[in-house]
Amino acid sequence: MQGNFSAQSVVVTSANRYMGPAISTLFEQEGATVTRDNGRLYTDDELRTLLDPAPDVLVVNLAEPPLTAAVDQIEDGDWNSLFEALVHPLMRLVRYVAGPMKTRGNGKIIAITSAAPLRGIPHASGYCAARGAQNAFIRATGLELAKYNIQVNAIAQNYIRNDTYYPDDMLDSERFQAHLKAVVPGKRVAESAETAHLALYLASPHCTHMVGQILPLAGGWATTTG
Repeated sequence: MQGNFSAQSVVVTSANRYMGPAISTLFEQEGATVTRDNGRLYTDDELRTLLDPAPDVLVVNLAEPPLTAAVDQIEDGDWNSLFEALVHPLMRLVRYVAGPMKTRGNGKIIAITSAAPLRGIPHASGYCAARGAQNAFIRATGLELAKYNIQVNAIAQNYIRNDTYYPDDMLDSERFQAHLKAVVPGKRVAESAETAHLALYLASPHCTHMVGQILPLAGGWATTTG
């Protein structure tokens, strides 16, 4: 795809963690002008500074540890912190660029979410709920904005190497390797470059007919039930 992004402006959120480094680097290699942002809550002032003018491509990459707990032991603070970190910023970012993109007549919005709510994870119901809210928002927004030539999609991933959920020290443990072979059909953790290349495709002019999709990228884990 080299050369397709030489005149494109791209904003990547949480660029210093989760999928941010891999995605930012790949878009830069493809010639895009990338703004690497490390904000958290996105107030009106922060949004104005970051998104005026609206970029050609907005990659909403947000991450927060799962805060695991049995459902009867979920703390209000933990539940709220997951939604504050994952759901509310997504809405604010998309809301801010939607109007300018509609006026311009084009735009690409890609959310890096999770496959967790597609299958469910015991003792991580709060995390699944927040990620599920992200996916539902992207699906509805994608359908709403499609007629304005704005494509909105999500990469719902799991078992991808990253600093937040699957750091190197975890991947090297025998216990994790046994878990991987037992529950993931692909029996491996993919490199972050796979997510970055999928994001690059979704943002490219080669992708014109995909809207409101939640694309599982999890080695088959999201489509199994056992």
